[in-house]
Amino acid sequence: MSRLLYKPIGAILGILGGVLAGAVFKRMWAVVSEEAEPPTATQAGRSWAEVLGAAAAEGATYALVKAAVDRGGAVAFEKMTGVWPGKNPA
Repeated sequence: MSRLLYKPIGAILGILGGVLAGAVFKRMWAVVSEEAEPPTATQAGRSWAEVLGAAAAEGATYALVKAAVDRGGAVAFEKMTGVWPGKNPA
């Protein structure tokens, strides 16, 4: 039953994690590249390396932040309820 209660909490954490990841990436990009916005795939005058490098950095940032937020939420849920909300190893 406790795991069922975690579903909406996990969904909210997922949304917050996405918003946080977007903010972290924008800040990181501005510091690293000295540009306000990363290049997009359809932006003229940008090289393949610039576009693909920006996409890879963005993906890695999203994955890292999302994993940290999800893991933190699961640990907090376990501390409050005594039940791990995810799958346990077999």
